Order: sequence, then C-alpha cells, then structure tokens
Amino acid sequence: MRYWFHARFLLVEGEKMSKSLGNFFTLRDLVLKGHKPSSIRYLLSAVPYRNQLNFTSDGLRQAAESVQRLRNFHARLSTATLPPGSNENMAALARETTGRMRVGLDDDLNTAQAQAAIFDMVRKANAAADAGEMGRDDVQPLLAVLKSFDEIFAVLKDDDAEKIAGILEWAKSEGKLDSASKEVLEAAENARLSDADINTKIAQIEQARRARDFKTSDAIRSELNNAGIIVEITKDGVRWRRK
Repeated sequence: MRYWFHARFLLVEGEKMSKSLGNFFTLRDLVLKGHKPSSIRYLLSAVPYRNQLNFTSDGLRQAAESVQRLRNFHARLSTATLPPGSNENMAALARETTGRMRVGLDDDLNTAQAQAAIFDMVRKANAAADAGEMGRDDVQPLLAVLKSFDEIFAVLKDDDAEKIAGILEWAKSEGKLDSASKEVLEAAENARLSDADINTKIAQIEQARRARDFKTSDAIRSELNNAGIIVEITKDGVRWRRK
C-alpha cells in the first residue's frame, strides 16, 4: 500500500511559502544560511503531519537548542561517574516515557507528544542526577529510551558538519558558494578535525588536569575552541561538542 499526504501549504514566518513572496527556501538554502541539518529535521518533525507548520527562524533556533539538550543529556549519561546501584524511580521513568512515546506515535503519528515525553524524561533525570539520586544501573534503561526516540527522529548523532561540507561542495560546483554564511563556512572547517583527533585532545586535557597542570589544559581547550569545538568541564568529566 502507498500513501500520499498533502495537509496544507507550508507557512514561513506566518505567510504561505511562495516564490512570488520571496520566502521560498530549499533545504540547501537553509543550510547555507547557517542552520544545522539536525535543527531543520527536528523542526519539520515537531508538528504532527495533519497540522500546518509555521516555519520560522525562532523555531529553528529553538529546534537547535532542543537537539543540543538531547545530545548533552546523552553525553552526560555516557560519561557520568555514578555510584553503584539503581533508583526505582529512574526505571519507572524510563518505562513511563517509552509508554508515552508509543501512545503518541500510535495516535496518528503525534510526534509532538513523543517529543514532550522525552523532554520530560530529560528534565526529571537531570534533576535526579543533580541531587545524587541516580545510580550506575539507571543509565542503560534511560539510554535505551533515547535510542528508541532517535530511531524515529535521528538527531543524536552529531554529523551536521559532514552534511554541511557536502552541501558546500554542491554550492561550489553550482557557483553558489558566495551565498554561504560565515557560520556555515566555519562549521565546514570544524569538520576537518575528526572525532578521534578531538578525543585525543580531550584525553590530554584530562591528563593535564589530573596533574594539576591547568596551563596546559587551558591551552589545549583554547586550541579546540579556536577550531570550533566547545569543551565543557563538568563534575562528571570533560565533554565536548561542535559549535
């Protein structure tokens, strides 16, 4: 069986998208303006298909913040140093979130409800971790919920720089490179530093901090920042992300 949906015309900043109004953008146009592919994907999936989407710059910025919040939470769970044991409240939270996501998606693909469920989980789990109420055995159930969420929305993996680089190659071949913003050019430059290279630098920072050689630690951190890599020193260790 095949399906075809056309709910309504897309709105852009409250107006119908059309070339005559000058508000017609392709996905490549949006990326060249400096918006991350993951932000666009998240925003487009945030509104159930039967509802009309008003595509705005503010919406894209909020989508970028939402994606980063999910990635930060995933990184926190993956790197946290937690005491042994578990908290039944965390197991219950994982089960509840899985159920809420399933109910939302079974309700005619109510993606907004599924996203609301995952962010409720992030908020409650972060609060529990901050209060010292999360154990080592709580991590895997919460990560499993994130994995289920990402099988649908696909935003946890930070491959934005690679996709941006591909779009810039297209723009170069089409003679449209002059339309690329400063932000997108910087993002493509950031992709030159591989995850493996960054992890090596992070290990050097951690080693320097253990030796209380903060001068070396700060120098490496500054080097990464200049390369478009944000390094965060947390109580759970050193984390990084691309700008």
